[in-house]
Amino acid sequence: MPRRLLKKICPSPGVLQKRWYLRPFGDRIADPRLWTLHRRAVTSAFGVGLAIAFIPLPVHMVVAGLVAIACRINFPAIYGATLLVNPLTCVPVYYTAYRVGTTLLGISPEGFRFHPSWEWFQTSLQPVWKPFLLGCTACAVVTGLLGWLTLELIWRWRVTMRYRARHEQATLGA
Repeated sequence: MPRRLLKKICPSPGVLQKRWYLRPFGDRIADPRLWTLHRRAVTSAFGVGLAIAFIPLPVHMVVAGLVAIACRINFPAIYGATLLVNPLTCVPVYYTAYRVGTTLLGISPEGFRFHPSWEWFQTSLQPVWKPFLLGCTACAVVTGLLGWLTLELIWRWRVTMRYRARHEQATLGA
Protein backbone atom coordinates (compact mmCIF):
# COMPACT_ATOMS: atom_id res chain seq x y z
CA MET A 1 0.00 0.00 0.00
CA PRO A 2 1.56 3.36 -0.97
CA ARG A 3 1.08 4.95 2.47
CA ARG A 4 3.52 7.82 1.98
CA LEU A 5 1.87 8.87 -1.27
CA LEU A 6 -1.61 8.76 0.22
CA LYS A 7 -0.50 10.72 3.28
CA LYS A 8 0.85 13.46 1.00
CA ILE A 9 -2.30 13.59 -1.14
CA CYS A 10 -4.94 13.39 1.60
CA PRO A 11 -5.73 16.53 3.58
CA SER A 12 -5.36 16.38 7.34
CA PRO A 13 -8.54 16.02 9.40
CA GLY A 14 -7.83 19.32 11.17
CA VAL A 15 -7.82 21.18 7.86
CA LEU A 16 -11.09 19.55 6.88
CA GLN A 17 -12.77 20.57 10.13
CA LYS A 18 -12.10 24.22 9.30
CA ARG A 19 -13.91 24.09 5.95
CA TRP A 20 -17.33 25.73 6.16
CA TYR A 21 -19.17 23.05 4.20
CA LEU A 22 -17.87 20.26 6.47
CA ARG A 23 -18.71 21.96 9.77
CA PRO A 24 -22.07 20.14 10.12
CA PHE A 25 -20.11 16.91 10.57
CA GLY A 26 -18.22 18.36 13.53
CA ASP A 27 -15.66 16.07 15.12
CA ARG A 28 -16.79 13.07 13.08
CA ILE A 29 -14.82 14.27 10.05
CA ALA A 30 -11.63 14.16 12.15
CA ASP A 31 -12.22 10.58 13.31
CA PRO A 32 -8.88 8.77 12.79
CA ARG A 33 -10.68 5.67 11.53
CA LEU A 34 -11.75 7.61 8.44
CA TRP A 35 -8.16 8.39 7.51
CA THR A 36 -5.97 5.49 8.67
CA LEU A 37 -4.90 2.80 6.24
CA HIS A 38 -6.03 -0.35 8.00
CA ARG A 39 -7.00 -3.40 5.97
CA ARG A 40 -10.60 -3.66 7.15
CA ALA A 41 -11.38 0.02 6.69
CA VAL A 42 -9.76 0.25 3.26
CA THR A 43 -11.07 -2.99 1.75
CA SER A 44 -14.62 -2.42 2.94
CA ALA A 45 -14.51 1.19 1.72
CA PHE A 46 -13.30 0.00 -1.67
CA GLY A 47 -16.15 -2.49 -1.98
CA VAL A 48 -18.78 -0.01 -0.83
CA GLY A 49 -17.36 2.64 -3.16
CA LEU A 50 -17.64 0.30 -6.14
CA ALA A 51 -21.25 -0.43 -5.21
CA ILE A 52 -22.05 3.28 -4.85
CA ALA A 53 -20.60 3.90 -8.30
CA PHE A 54 -23.61 2.13 -9.83
CA ILE A 55 -26.17 4.58 -8.44
CA PRO A 56 -27.66 6.06 -11.63
CA LEU A 57 -27.82 9.61 -10.26
CA PRO A 58 -24.99 12.13 -9.85
CA VAL A 59 -24.87 11.78 -6.05
CA HIS A 60 -21.90 9.43 -5.72
CA MET A 61 -19.65 11.71 -3.69
CA VAL A 62 -22.36 12.80 -1.26
CA VAL A 63 -23.52 9.23 -0.64
CA ALA A 64 -19.93 8.01 -0.32
CA GLY A 65 -19.13 10.67 2.26
CA LEU A 66 -22.22 9.94 4.32
CA VAL A 67 -21.61 6.18 4.23
CA ALA A 68 -17.94 6.62 5.15
CA ILE A 69 -18.85 8.76 8.15
CA ALA A 70 -21.71 6.50 9.24
CA CYS A 71 -19.74 3.24 8.89
CA ARG A 72 -16.37 4.78 9.82
CA ILE A 73 -14.54 3.43 6.79
CA ASN A 74 -11.66 4.98 4.86
CA PHE A 75 -12.55 8.26 3.10
CA PRO A 76 -9.91 8.25 0.34
CA ALA A 77 -10.63 4.63 -0.59
CA ILE A 78 -14.38 5.08 -0.88
CA TYR A 79 -13.98 8.26 -2.93
CA GLY A 80 -11.38 6.65 -5.18
CA ALA A 81 -13.62 3.66 -5.84
CA THR A 82 -16.62 5.81 -6.72
CA LEU A 83 -14.57 7.32 -9.54
CA LEU A 84 -15.13 4.11 -11.50
CA VAL A 85 -18.11 5.88 -13.02
CA ASN A 86 -17.02 9.19 -14.51
CA PRO A 87 -17.99 11.07 -17.68
CA LEU A 88 -15.76 8.81 -19.78
CA THR A 89 -17.02 5.50 -18.40
CA CYS A 90 -20.66 6.18 -17.53
CA VAL A 91 -22.12 5.14 -20.89
CA PRO A 92 -20.44 1.70 -21.07
CA VAL A 93 -20.99 1.03 -17.36
CA TYR A 94 -24.68 1.91 -17.41
CA TYR A 95 -25.25 0.13 -20.73
CA THR A 96 -23.68 -3.00 -19.24
CA ALA A 97 -25.95 -2.62 -16.22
CA TYR A 98 -28.94 -2.34 -18.56
CA ARG A 99 -27.90 -5.48 -20.45
CA VAL A 100 -27.45 -7.36 -17.16
CA GLY A 101 -30.95 -6.27 -16.14
CA THR A 102 -32.49 -7.45 -19.40
CA THR A 103 -30.72 -10.78 -19.00
CA LEU A 104 -31.97 -11.18 -15.43
CA LEU A 105 -35.53 -10.33 -16.45
CA GLY A 106 -35.34 -12.53 -19.52
CA ILE A 107 -36.42 -9.81 -21.95
CA SER A 108 -34.78 -8.63 -25.13
CA PRO A 109 -32.94 -5.29 -25.04
CA GLU A 110 -34.92 -2.40 -26.47
CA GLY A 111 -33.33 -0.13 -29.02
CA PHE A 112 -34.01 3.52 -28.42
CA ARG A 113 -32.84 6.90 -29.63
CA PHE A 114 -32.49 9.93 -27.45
CA HIS A 115 -34.56 12.97 -28.34
CA PRO A 116 -34.24 15.75 -25.76
CA SER A 117 -37.92 16.46 -25.24
CA TRP A 118 -40.38 16.03 -22.40
CA GLU A 119 -42.46 13.64 -24.48
CA TRP A 120 -39.46 11.35 -24.97
CA PHE A 121 -38.88 11.20 -21.20
CA GLN A 122 -42.56 10.36 -20.61
CA THR A 123 -42.89 7.61 -23.20
CA SER A 124 -39.50 6.16 -24.14
CA LEU A 125 -38.09 5.47 -20.69
CA GLN A 126 -40.96 3.23 -19.60
CA PRO A 127 -39.69 -0.04 -21.16
CA VAL A 128 -36.10 0.65 -20.12
CA TRP A 129 -36.18 1.69 -16.46
CA LYS A 130 -36.95 -1.68 -14.83
CA PRO A 131 -34.08 -3.63 -16.42
CA PHE A 132 -31.77 -0.64 -15.95
CA LEU A 133 -32.43 -0.34 -12.20
CA LEU A 134 -32.28 -4.10 -11.69
CA GLY A 135 -29.00 -4.24 -13.61
CA CYS A 136 -27.55 -1.36 -11.60
CA THR A 137 -28.50 -3.10 -8.35
CA ALA A 138 -27.11 -6.46 -9.45
CA CYS A 139 -23.89 -4.92 -10.76
CA ALA A 140 -23.48 -2.89 -7.57
CA VAL A 141 -23.79 -5.95 -5.34
CA VAL A 142 -21.55 -8.18 -7.46
CA THR A 143 -18.92 -5.52 -8.17
CA GLY A 144 -18.85 -4.38 -4.54
CA LEU A 145 -18.40 -7.92 -3.21
CA LEU A 146 -15.81 -8.85 -5.84
CA GLY A 147 -13.89 -5.61 -5.29
CA TRP A 148 -13.85 -6.11 -1.53
CA LEU A 149 -12.83 -9.76 -1.80
CA THR A 150 -10.12 -9.09 -4.40
CA LEU A 151 -8.55 -6.25 -2.43
CA GLU A 152 -8.80 -8.28 0.79
CA LEU A 153 -6.97 -11.23 -0.79
CA ILE A 154 -4.32 -9.01 -2.39
CA TRP A 155 -3.73 -7.19 0.90
CA ARG A 156 -3.38 -10.46 2.85
CA TRP A 157 -1.07 -11.92 0.21
CA ARG A 158 1.19 -8.85 0.33
CA VAL A 159 1.38 -8.95 4.12
CA THR A 160 2.21 -12.67 4.02
CA MET A 161 4.93 -12.12 1.41
CA ARG A 162 6.48 -9.30 3.44
CA TYR A 163 6.38 -11.40 6.60
CA ARG A 164 8.03 -14.36 4.85
CA ALA A 165 10.73 -12.15 3.32
CA ARG A 166 11.45 -10.56 6.69
CA HIS A 167 11.49 -13.97 8.38
CA GLU A 168 13.85 -15.41 5.75
CA GLN A 169 16.13 -12.40 6.06
CA ALA A 170 16.22 -12.78 9.84
CA THR A 171 17.07 -16.49 9.64
CA LEU A 172 19.77 -15.93 7.03
CA GLY A 173 21.32 -13.09 9.02
CA ALA A 174 21.42 -15.05 12.29
